[in-house]
Amino acid sequence: MGVKQMNPRSPGTRFRIADDYSDITKNFPEKKLLAKQHQQSGRDWRGFVSMRHRGGGNKKHYRIIDFKRDKDGIEATVLGIEYDPNRNCRIALIEYADKERRYILAPLGIAPGDKIKSGSDADIKPGNALPFSAIPIGTTVHNVELEPGRGGKLARAAGAALVLLGKEAGYAVVKMPSGEQRMIHVNCRATVGQIGNVDAKNVVMGKAGKKRHLGRRPEVRGVVMNPCDHPHGGGEGKSGIGREHPVTPWGKPTLGYKTRKPRRHSDRFILGRRK
Repeated sequence: MGVKQMNPRSPGTRFRIADDYSDITKNFPEKKLLAKQHQQSGRDWRGFVSMRHRGGGNKKHYRIIDFKRDKDGIEATVLGIEYDPNRNCRIALIEYADKERRYILAPLGIAPGDKIKSGSDADIKPGNALPFSAIPIGTTVHNVELEPGRGGKLARAAGAALVLLGKEAGYAVVKMPSGEQRMIHVNCRATVGQIGNVDAKNVVMGKAGKKRHLGRRPEVRGVVMNPCDHPHGGGEGKSGIGREHPVTPWGKPTLGYKTRKPRRHSDRFILGRRK
């Protein structure tokens, strides 16, 4: 994948840096692996807004991704690399020897025609899924499980990867992209390699309409609101927030305030906090 600087032929393309989609080899999705996806507009089961600035956007189907990688001992062939509108990484369509097809997250360097495999006896190469007990120390992995058999939860975004630092007492020690070091059970599975589409972080939208296509509505600063709408609002002319620290619209501290529970059940698995 790469990015391209758009020519400044309009205000929307003047600063736009777009994806060139050069790594896409398959243009149409597998119909049997699609599911309907209803737009929730950031609302909960009561119909109240629980996540602001969501709504609109283009219609899209959900691609059913195999996060568990539990089909062991059967070799699969990569048929193509596809664009997924629901995530910033690419997905790969694979076909097993018994003709079953599945979607997986496409690791960096994978190409159509490559062979991949799941299970403890798989080779250490990008795209193969193994338990931590069979992965050597120092290997870069992605799509990592937190509990055996529950499917990958960690390192699923474009360019994400974890590094296996060691194994001790039935647990593997991994280093997160944030710098945090954490223990994960050795029976949990991980996929070898780094997630592809590493240039996704370099894309610049260029115009507000691009975000509207993605289902993101405008965000308004609190200092330009009225006092009844935001704690930062009010004042004559251009004024500050009027507080020692910034807060959310509901008065909770923000911008650096730690919200993690002080006695969370997973604290015992964290060896070193993030940077």
